[in-house]
Amino acid sequence: MKIKCKMFEESSASESPKNIFAILGIFIAVFLTAAFLESVVPTVIMMPALIERLQAEGFKGKITINSEYMDRVMKLSREIMSNPKYFSIILICNIFMIISPIIYCRFAEKRSLSSMGFRKKKSAVHYLTGLFAGTFMMTADVLVSLAFGAYDIGLFAGTSVKFIIIFFIGFLIQGMAEEVMFRGYLMNTIGGKVSALSAILISAAAFSLAHAANNGVNPLVFFNIALFGVFAGLYMIAYDDIWGACAIHSTWNFFQGNFYGIQVSGTDVSNSVFTLSQKSDNTILTGGAFGIEGSISTTIILFIASAVMIIKLFRDGKILR
Repeated sequence: MKIKCKMFEESSASESPKNIFAILGIFIAVFLTAAFLESVVPTVIMMPALIERLQAEGFKGKITINSEYMDRVMKLSREIMSNPKYFSIILICNIFMIISPIIYCRFAEKRSLSSMGFRKKKSAVHYLTGLFAGTFMMTADVLVSLAFGAYDIGLFAGTSVKFIIIFFIGFLIQGMAEEVMFRGYLMNTIGGKVSALSAILISAAAFSLAHAANNGVNPLVFFNIALFGVFAGLYMIAYDDIWGACAIHSTWNFFQGNFYGIQVSGTDVSNSVFTLSQKSDNTILTGGAFGIEGSISTTIILFIASAVMIIKLFRDGKILR
């Protein structure tokens, strides 16, 4: 089976190494660099609040760095980050996850922006279609979960329109950032130098592993996040650009967190239109602490969405037997 993709054809002429291990080694370096850059501002801003909370709990003077202390630091950090002020800054700082791979691909791999999926043709139409698709998919996910009896839904008290707008802008950046890093850069580099199937699967696996430190991770979470990566990769190939995938990722996260009030990949979002509270103790139905993305309803929605993309690729002649 062969997958035809113009982005992969353009990437094949890049100066990236052909060895998959070398490609992945460079990717890890680029990813860690971007992760460090995007963490600087939020960490500086959050640090006074974290120190104040730790001191209030008795962590003063000479502190012994052990597992108990680190667990508490991580828990308090997640609590502080869920505050709308801090979380919105984190989302906006994801712009470094866009800038870093673009700089690497342009100047190290000598690749064009179009090889990363940044094409002008139908870009606005594809982006708007993606915004709708992501909204539809998350809404369908929520409806399936409600049908399974996993959640109760109600209105969120004290919704701030200002923060909703800020979060929407933040998620537009965050969704694009992860698609540029894992699909525009990693998937398209592998697709140009190794094979299309390897590109889709390896980039999806890397995308899933990047969420390993999130709250509430379990085997189904890893599978669902990888499945989203497979779907996003297929979507990019089907429409031959990155715009739709970026938009889907953004509205998937925004509607999940700031419309329906569910944890976004294990992170609480404290400002939303609705709020979904877990009704069942079955983590397969609810996703547990990770949120709905770790549930069987998400598995169903992503399987259907991926199947639709595979059918489209066959019909468009992009999958050859």
